[in-house]
Amino acid sequence: MSKFFKKCNRYYRFGEPTIAKAQGYYPYFHPISGEQNPVVIMDEKKETIMCGSNNYLGMTSHPKVKKAAKEAIDEYGVGSTGSRLLNGTMEIHIELEERLAKFVGTEDCVVYSTGMQANLGTLSALLSEKDEWVVSDQCNHASIIDGIRLGKNDSENKKIYKHNDMEDFEKCIKEVPKGKALIVSDGVFSMEGAIAKLDTIVDLAEEREAGVYVDDAHAVGVIGPYGKGTAAHFDLLDRVDVTMGTFSKTFATVGGYIAANKKICNWLRHKARSFIFSASPPPATCATVIAILDLIENDESYKNRLTEIGDKMRNGLSDMGYDTGPSETPIVPLIIGGVKKTLSFFMDLYKHKPVGIFTNPVMAPATQEGRELVRTSYMATMTDDVLDQALEIFEKVGRKTKII
Repeated sequence: MSKFFKKCNRYYRFGEPTIAKAQGYYPYFHPISGEQNPVVIMDEKKETIMCGSNNYLGMTSHPKVKKAAKEAIDEYGVGSTGSRLLNGTMEIHIELEERLAKFVGTEDCVVYSTGMQANLGTLSALLSEKDEWVVSDQCNHASIIDGIRLGKNDSENKKIYKHNDMEDFEKCIKEVPKGKALIVSDGVFSMEGAIAKLDTIVDLAEEREAGVYVDDAHAVGVIGPYGKGTAAHFDLLDRVDVTMGTFSKTFATVGGYIAANKKICNWLRHKARSFIFSASPPPATCATVIAILDLIENDESYKNRLTEIGDKMRNGLSDMGYDTGPSETPIVPLIIGGVKKTLSFFMDLYKHKPVGIFTNPVMAPATQEGRELVRTSYMATMTDDVLDQALEIFEKVGRKTKII
């Protein structure tokens, strides 16, 4: 047997997933029956409160959104079967890019087939020369890390600063040649719900003539006026060079985008390999996002309700004695510490009867070792009754397991 397949065989027999399954702690691939709503049916037809979704505005089952997706299939079919560069550009792709640029407040926008591809393709295309530098937050998403790795700049031309630590950021940016750096940060950090200190980042970036790139995957729909994201939250729309976003959270489907000026977007359309060599998003995906933009771009009620829910859950969990970390958003971590302890707590919540709670257990490298956590996140469509029931279960399980 080839050595490539021997390692797969060893992992299948003795790897962490096999051990976790044998011990009853394996937390992944629990199937959902039906729509992803505040209460879902999961394994063995078990009613479960969904406190682990990125469906922030609850749009996956909105009647107007589903209707738009169905109508797009009738008009355009189910797919493009080609890349945007060649035969895969449809009118609806162009309409979507124009709508997103208008919503985010930029000149132009490039739509990718996934959010991962948006970061991989854009960062690798921008970091295309050896003497270019990148300055990146320690807790940026894996797609940012991998996009930077694919860049052609010298490997030593990378500075990683301590998470949201502006003193360390300032030290790093001042060690980089003036006018040669791209600063990259999540807007809302996906594991602990903190907001990047974008006002400080932008001030120092302008002083050092650096570009600013913000990953708003977990910020659009969540913060800023009308959910326009981190730059809007800080009133910095005209001072951020590149904004990345996804369709897999607020926009309830799959895909990604880059919003920037026309020159940057033109570069990406001809240089970003993940854009050039991938089939374009299906028409139903584009119609889904457009329908959600129709609902939220002049109506803050969805975002405001989500903010209320996040505050209620964060305050309630903190008052019980949970460590909710630096969360400022509807992403609320319960910091546990220890892999087995965290997985056990996840399973106790999930298996609670008659109704369980689904959350996301997070281990290194997605979080720092010793800071293992259960990530909770919430939807604007959750009722107070569901939230109160969830808080009761969190308190019961937390006290039983001595987490609180």
